[in-house]
Amino acid sequence: MSIGPSSILPHTSIDSGAVYHALPPAAVDDDFDSELELTFDDSATDLFVVDHVVDSRIRWIYFMLGCAILLPWNVLITATSFFLSRLVGSPLRATFASYLTTTSTVFNVFALAHATATSKQSSPSQRVFWSAASVTFIIVLLFFSTFGYYQPSTFFFFAMLCSISLAICVSYLSTAAYAGASLFGAPYMQSMISGQAAIAVVVSVIQVITSALSVWNSTPEAIAAFISNDGVGDGTAEQDSARAFFGISALFMISTCMAYAWMARLPAYKATVGILEQNAKLEGTSGNVDETGRLVFRDQASIEERNQILRVFKANIIYEFALAYVFVITLAIFPVITITIQPTNPHTHPLLFTAIHFLMFNLGDFFGRYICSFPSVITWSAARILAFSIVRTLFIPIFLLCNTVQGPSRGLPVINSDFVYMLLVGALGLSSGYVSTLCMLGASSLEHNPRLRQRREDVPIASTVAGFCLIVGLAIGGFGSFGVRAIICQCDPFVN
Repeated sequence: MSIGPSSILPHTSIDSGAVYHALPPAAVDDDFDSELELTFDDSATDLFVVDHVVDSRIRWIYFMLGCAILLPWNVLITATSFFLSRLVGSPLRATFASYLTTTSTVFNVFALAHATATSKQSSPSQRVFWSAASVTFIIVLLFFSTFGYYQPSTFFFFAMLCSISLAICVSYLSTAAYAGASLFGAPYMQSMISGQAAIAVVVSVIQVITSALSVWNSTPEAIAAFISNDGVGDGTAEQDSARAFFGISALFMISTCMAYAWMARLPAYKATVGILEQNAKLEGTSGNVDETGRLVFRDQASIEERNQILRVFKANIIYEFALAYVFVITLAIFPVITITIQPTNPHTHPLLFTAIHFLMFNLGDFFGRYICSFPSVITWSAARILAFSIVRTLFIPIFLLCNTVQGPSRGLPVINSDFVYMLLVGALGLSSGYVSTLCMLGASSLEHNPRLRQRREDVPIASTVAGFCLIVGLAIGGFGSFGVRAIICQCDPFVN
């Protein structure tokens, strides 16, 4: 992907390892955060100033876009209890979580592949806006679904259709948003990544509050009856909690669409991401060439684009495999397996326990991404990052030893502490956020990734391909959750 030097000034590096792309001086105002670095040129024996300008307004909007990218997924998984309450009596209820994660990620893979292949033929600003608007519409539909009751099979297919639609929309949203953020530089990429984790924490906090209010006066007898009845109640608590998620999420998405529409008109945005808009227009216009010449030109451009994607994929294969494997392990466990683990304290309601476990994971994920803002904890070694990713495989046997996941016929579990279990869930999220962020930053860093060979035009492709590998990992992990659950059921017939 060609990036004109007139639109973005050459990048420079700072001690943090982040790469900053300086914006045109005319765009600087009081809302900017600026850093000045004094550099001594030995050859010219002159002192000159390099201005690293970071537009805090654009960073915050990319933070909101990061939230918007993972908001649909987090809303779906944290509303799992609501979906299950509407599937009582259906044989699909036991495997609903696996179907939800698997279908979502599989369609995400195909949509992301198409979005990546056609990224040059479409305007990134239009893709971001219309994808975000479509996500908003689907979440509104989910919000209204909490006001009615349907046949379990009908509701199952409705939930699957919403999940698939959200996955497709998010695919186009993420490719366009990541391409723009990568052109601005590492601070904006970090903002998007942090936003993805932050929205999960916000949604989980809402879930914990609503769950706590709904089960506040539950007696130990009522909790025991709820557990013995396979977690089936009247569904009121789950419904109220989901209604709050969906409603607040829809309002946030509307705000994000409005903020992005405003940002797309800023001179700084046009100067930085405008080259992608120009390329899209060139791809879509015929110019003065005839039809045959245009087809030949497009075919050649398409071949060059595919070769570029393949070259970047091969160069970053270690980062990409490590990133995919992070989410293979995470999705094989969370939330399909973790949601089956019940509290050992008879005074803790399972709904509140589940809500807190989502919050612990999302807090860990957020801090795992956030600490990558500190240079002292960042490693750029691809081999070391791959080792971190592979070591996370140990989480699978560890969680199979927790609480009641072993079932009543297995006796006392090895890990029989709610506190220890929550620490493990937090560690799962922390490692997931930390390692995945290292992969994303390393894959697209011109300064710290020698495999890119200082090809600045490869930066958007590197981030997009890495995002695609992330989704592939989610899809494989979703399928793997069926296998992990089968292991549990084989070990203990009491586990559904």
